[in-house]
Order: sequence, then C-alpha cells, then structure tokens
Amino acid sequence: MLTENEARDAIIIALDCDRERAFELASLLDGRASWVKVGMTLFYRYGPSIVDEMRAHGLKVFLDLKVHDIPFQVKGAVRSAALTGADIISIHGLGTSAMIAAAREGAEEAAELCGRERARLVAISILTSMNEESLAEIGIECPIAEEVARLASLSYAAGADGIVCSPQEASAMRGMLGPEALIVTPGIRPLGSDKGDQQRIATPLAAIEAGSSKLVIGRPIVQAPDPRAAFESIVAELTGA
Repeated sequence: MLTENEARDAIIIALDCDRERAFELASLLDGRASWVKVGMTLFYRYGPSIVDEMRAHGLKVFLDLKVHDIPFQVKGAVRSAALTGADIISIHGLGTSAMIAAAREGAEEAAELCGRERARLVAISILTSMNEESLAEIGIECPIAEEVARLASLSYAAGADGIVCSPQEASAMRGMLGPEALIVTPGIRPLGSDKGDQQRIATPLAAIEAGSSKLVIGRPIVQAPDPRAAFESIVAELTGA
C-alpha cells in the first residue's frame, strides 16, 4: 500500500480529450491530482501552450509524443519538448540506442538552457493495445515479454530513465532495471471498468504491487460521471483506505 501523497503522485490522468474537457478536469481535480498526460490529441492541436497551461494549474506533465526519428531529429524534438516544461517525455524504444542517446542529449541541453531539472525520458516498448498476433503482423515473432525486455535493456543502457510497458511486464522490468528506473504503465483499469481497446491490463493496486512507478489512467476517470469520485476511489484502492 502507498501513503496518500504517494498514491496521488503515482496517478497520471490521461487527457485524451479536447481542450475544454482537459481544463474542466484540471479544475475538478485541483489540489487532488499531481500529474496529467498530454498526448498527441492535445499537443498536435494546441502546441506547447497546453503544457504551460497545465503547469499553471499546479500539475506535472507527462508529454507522451512517442518521439521516433533519426537521431538528429530526435535530439531537436526532445530539446524542444523539454523546453515546454514537460516533466516526463516519451520516446520510442524501437529507435535504436543512438536515437535514445540523442534524446538524452536534447533533454540535457534543454535543462541547461532553462535552468531546471532535466525532463525524464521513458521509452515505449510494446503498446498495451497490442498482443502477440499484432506483433507478428509487423514481423516481430518473439513473445511480448521477451521483446519488452530487449527494448527496455537497450533503452535504459542508452540513457532513458525508464520504460513504458503494460502492468503485466512491470515486475520483470523492475527486477531487470532496478529500483531507480521509472516504470510507467498504461492499461490500468479499476475493478469493474471496461477494458476498451487495451489488451494487457491490471488494476491500479496490482500494477503498483508489480513494480509500476506511475499509472496512466484515462477513460476510467475522464469519462466517469464523476471524475473526482473516480479519482478518489483509485487513491483509496492504493492506500487501503
């Protein structure tokens, strides 16, 4: 079990919605939530200002752009993303160790320029919407757990601070990467929730017990009739309250 502060800090609310709803949620959860995820839906529409605005609400931001390109482009993209004030930025583990090292350089340059703590980098392994049939379709024939471990090892050694993986792989990642690694897990579904398009899921408490650092939770909060109550219910699950 976590303390209340630890539980609130562990939950990242995925704002996969429009700007109006994002700010409605930020207001509803003011003083309760610590983190939000800004993904492609919001960032591609509204740009860097959305990160500034969320931080003005006192929220830390996981900027989930899954950056993946040649090393030169990734260095510049991560540098720019970090300059928005994002606290965590996602890159793609399939981008090679050279790309990940370049991303780390970009994050370090941004930290030096703006005089703040470096944005942490997490490498995407296998999306939680994918299963082994999906992997085979794109030519990856090994089991999911093996591919996640390979990408995690490569990414962490090249300078990423951690990995994005399903909660089903969290325990293995914690054991392999050690206590300091940042393990971010989407695919979190409270008991009774519809799993939607996610394939590899777990409850919030099961994910934390498996070794997750951060839980990315979207629809069970964002689409709940009472988002505040949904959020507090998850906090209660994590604290045993």
